[in-house]
Amino acid sequence: MASTALLALCSTGAFSGLAVEAGAGVCHATPIYAGHSWHQATFRLNVAGSTLSRYLRDLLVAANPDLLQHALPRKAITHLKKRSCYVSLDFEGDLRDPARHYPASFSMGNGSCVCLSSERFRCPEPIFQPGLLGQAGPGLPALAFRALQKMPETLRIRLADTVVLAGGSTLFPGFAERLDKELEAQCRRHGYAALRPHLVAKHGRGMAVWTGGSMVASLHSFQRRWITRAMYQECGSRMLYDVFN
Repeated sequence: MASTALLALCSTGAFSGLAVEAGAGVCHATPIYAGHSWHQATFRLNVAGSTLSRYLRDLLVAANPDLLQHALPRKAITHLKKRSCYVSLDFEGDLRDPARHYPASFSMGNGSCVCLSSERFRCPEPIFQPGLLGQAGPGLPALAFRALQKMPETLRIRLADTVVLAGGSTLFPGFAERLDKELEAQCRRHGYAALRPHLVAKHGRGMAVWTGGSMVASLHSFQRRWITRAMYQECGSRMLYDVFN
């Protein structure tokens, strides 16, 4: 067992920084310093990949009610989301101007054809604006800023210098650019102009936690943190707390 935020950071060779994770079930912004997570400065957003897949289906049905007559398998919708959706750098402007929409048609494999227009950039937007799904609270860039803000002043600049993106939902085209833009805006708006976040968005970030896990598990210092079957059978679940705390 290990912190996914720490493993994401380790995949880039860092042990201090801010891990911004957006996966299938949840998003997190977690500050890590010297390999330790700061739980009191960690923020969570209950909008992620699975939520976006359901939202895309709702958008498609709203635009074309006839789709209700056809089966829209979750796997097919997820594939469509990954293949065609992107994050807008100017959501309101794109929404107002149909000339900025780039329609695309896809066959669903069951005989039906789906056409996406504004749905392509509307689908990922709830990560930045949860209010679109009726959820109160700020989006992921604001949570990332709050995570930095809650850290001791002496550590903020160092952590902001390594903002690591991880998880499959960060792979939308435009995601890193939008997060970078809004995180910088948050810093300026709240009087932290000296804070210049530097995003680390590697191509393999969808599997960053697994990559980091393989790296950490090979370290000599990690070997004493293994729990054997015999140890667990003797001590039970409290063994986890003894070893990982």
